[in-house]
Amino acid sequence: MTFFDRDEQLNILGKEIIEAIKIEFPELTCEQIAITWLVYDSPIAGNIKNATEFWQQQVRGWSDRGDERMYAGGMVHLFYLIAIYEWLEKGMVKTSAELERAIRDMIVYSSNDATSLVVDVLTGTTSGPEISSGPFQTWKYQRNFVNRYFQSLKWPELKSININQKTWCDGPYGRERMFQGLLMENRNILTTHSTARLLHSIVGGVAVSPMASQKMMNLLNKNPSQDELRDRSKEQVMGFLDDGLPEDANVWCKGVSDTQVRHNFAYIELPNIKPYL
Repeated sequence: MTFFDRDEQLNILGKEIIEAIKIEFPELTCEQIAITWLVYDSPIAGNIKNATEFWQQQVRGWSDRGDERMYAGGMVHLFYLIAIYEWLEKGMVKTSAELERAIRDMIVYSSNDATSLVVDVLTGTTSGPEISSGPFQTWKYQRNFVNRYFQSLKWPELKSININQKTWCDGPYGRERMFQGLLMENRNILTTHSTARLLHSIVGGVAVSPMASQKMMNLLNKNPSQDELRDRSKEQVMGFLDDGLPEDANVWCKGVSDTQVRHNFAYIELPNIKPYL
């Protein structure tokens, strides 16, 4: 059971896409590819009146290994984005110029340093050297605060995910390394279904609140001709779903690439083409 209606036409096209990927990148195996694809009859960004109306609307979709659990990389930033706006909306944390700067840099530039501050604020934990068992148990409980929030939504797509780690350049040290586990078994884990449903809710304006969703959309919005972003972080933005689109495209997206994974999500509106995610 998925949050979208599986569509036969998209199924045919999706299989053709997978085959084209295999031809273009023969070194990839089937186990290294996962896709969730939604197609809308009309633009939904800013056009939904309430959450009940939104979730009653049927959206066509297709996926390949959409529920496959995989290392999340920087895709987890989207989840931390929703969580921090939920905390702010409920008065659980107070905003500040530094927090707002960190939120922006986490999304726009995929900054690991910015993400570190956001995670600290969300969970009331900080990185540092190893600590003894008692305090470490408390620290681990606090660090799982975001996990408990997403599980409380009771979305089937979120059941198997894990969101409790910071993102790193060189890797974790001290208590952060201990928390990942001996075999890194506690790393951040997502599925394309979970990411797609979160982005779907943001685009529809029902993530946290309409105002919070609009703020998130503003951070995710990227014009294909945005040279400043490309110059600052070419490794993170080139060669993804938004690359090569015409300048009249409306794009809300994020792409991440590291030594282990290459992930991308996007909601795209183009003239005379049905919007897609």
